[in-house]
Amino acid sequence: MKRCPACGVEYPNEQTYCSADGAALNPAQEAAGTPGPSAPPAGSARRVPIFVWVLVGVAIVLCSWILVLIAVPTSRSMGKRASEASAIHSIRTIQQAELMYESTFPVNGFACSLTALGGDPSAGAPSPAAAQLLPGDLTSGYKSGYNFTISCKDKVTTNGADRYTGYTVTAVPQTVGKTGDRGFRGDQFGDIKFDPAGGTDCTQPLP
Repeated sequence: MKRCPACGVEYPNEQTYCSADGAALNPAQEAAGTPGPSAPPAGSARRVPIFVWVLVGVAIVLCSWILVLIAVPTSRSMGKRASEASAIHSIRTIQQAELMYESTFPVNGFACSLTALGGDPSAGAPSPAAAQLLPGDLTSGYKSGYNFTISCKDKVTTNGADRYTGYTVTAVPQTVGKTGDRGFRGDQFGDIKFDPAGGTDCTQPLP
């Protein structure tokens, strides 16, 4: 009989390895009474069950999806804030252009369209119809997810010519909730107010 040097269980002489832990049954060491090192046969080492690897894979996939779900709303929110900041800056640019327009063309007063504030410098000298005071991206009426519009008010008619003494410029998101959340409005007084619903009912002043 052979005795397992690891667990002490006896086995027939023809058995080579322990059935319990795979330890080699060494007759020489058994005879000497000295347990030798356990040497499991090739392929008998303990293996991680496949379901454990499956669980690890599932956990990795779930963590990845969680990170994506956190990152996407954050990215959209940052994009909307950037578009709103750009819209506010653009309104201020238009307000400055209107002041320059009124000073350059006092007979006309304020410009009633973005086209009148824009124009190509290579096309000739500035005129009331193309004052060349705005860059092309603003003259088009669309920039950074916002649509811009100018409308005139409070005109004075002298010798058959209209001079506009007031204007309103509005900026609204092209898609509310996606390209921006708030709508904005400015006027000849330099004020800018906003509509939290993204429209033109701008009654709340910027902080």
